[in-house]
Amino acid sequence: MSAETAGRIRLGLAANVTQFWLLVVVNAFVGSMIGIERDVLPLVGQRVFGLASETAVLSFIVTFGFTKALTNLYAGRTADRAGRKPLLVAGWLFAIPVPFLLMFAPAWGWIVLANVFLGINQGLCWSMTVVMKIDLVGPKQRGLAMGLNEFAGYLAVGVAAYVSGIIAQAYGLRPWPFALGVVSVVVALALSVFFVRETHGHARFEAAHGESPRPAAGASFGALFARVSWKDRTLSSISQAGLVNNLNDGLAWGLLPLHFAAAGLAIERIAILAAVYPATWGLCQLVTGALSDRVGRKWMIAGGMWAQAIAIASFLAPANFAVWLSGALLLGVGTAMVYPTLLAAIGDVVDPLVRASSVGVYRLWRDSGYAFGALLSGIVAHALGQDVAIGVVAGLTLASGAVVAVRMRETHPRLPALVPRGAPS
Repeated sequence: MSAETAGRIRLGLAANVTQFWLLVVVNAFVGSMIGIERDVLPLVGQRVFGLASETAVLSFIVTFGFTKALTNLYAGRTADRAGRKPLLVAGWLFAIPVPFLLMFAPAWGWIVLANVFLGINQGLCWSMTVVMKIDLVGPKQRGLAMGLNEFAGYLAVGVAAYVSGIIAQAYGLRPWPFALGVVSVVVALALSVFFVRETHGHARFEAAHGESPRPAAGASFGALFARVSWKDRTLSSISQAGLVNNLNDGLAWGLLPLHFAAAGLAIERIAILAAVYPATWGLCQLVTGALSDRVGRKWMIAGGMWAQAIAIASFLAPANFAVWLSGALLLGVGTAMVYPTLLAAIGDVVDPLVRASSVGVYRLWRDSGYAFGALLSGIVAHALGQDVAIGVVAGLTLASGAVVAVRMRETHPRLPALVPRGAPS
């Protein structure tokens, strides 16, 4: 980086406000691509393609989850070498076939293929909007930045889920609910190509001028992977919490619409329940991300996981729309406590020069939770019933919060890190 270039770089939201809010808008379009599937696609599997088992219906989430997880890993590693913007643009190019496959697929296998492309789109685009925002704001506002990023993405998930459900109620399950995706791809691709600017220089500037943690000399990507995945108590606690969070989101995405339909709810009411959860998740992150900058990360994460467990258990109540609506609201609040805080905690403890790689490893584990959640809930529901599957996921979420409470240290740079005596960090 030249001295002239470095002289133009400033960290902070106010100093980069135009680019920051542009990336917020782009991430809203990323979220809308998932939202068009949230309530309609499981019903398409049952009612259009005649899939009888929950495992078969949820196969699209398994494919999406593993594809997105592996793409996250690739995106993080590549972004630290080649920059962020090329991967953001590539992600939108992979999204082009998705809405058309969902609208006109002649067989379920084509729907699964659409979710391969969707997983690549999400892995590249969402990863880059996360990393680019962290690059821009610097160390003091990470929680706020991640709250705003995830607010935009998941509010858009909720809005798109509701709108696609209303369209499906009026015009049928296909093709029109998925036409929303065409608009998202066209607008977001244009914004990414013509208006978004590269932020890799901001990360290098922070590494050169800040007080961020430094990587060990000669550390390999394998060493970084091991540190984030299991060697470091704090980072491994973050990774497992992310995985379990998305495991229960896989349940909410794939199995709960079938659970609600089996109870006799109309598509319109299923759409409300499917939309309220991510919309609450998105809106509350306006508060929770910034709040973690004040009160710390650890207990926000543990408390959020426990709130999610209680919410999931509420869906075991006998069919009652009001109770289930309250559960969806609580699930959104709990997830909002966890989601931006996990990303901010990663940013607290890794060096800016390997930031994208570290986020990529974390997001590998987190988004594989979609696949594990769909597999687990589908298999258990098929063998033992939907209520047992919901109960198992609630129990795993409760246990994940306990792991955070026991193993994770506080990562906020202005709060004490309480590490047990003799324990590795």
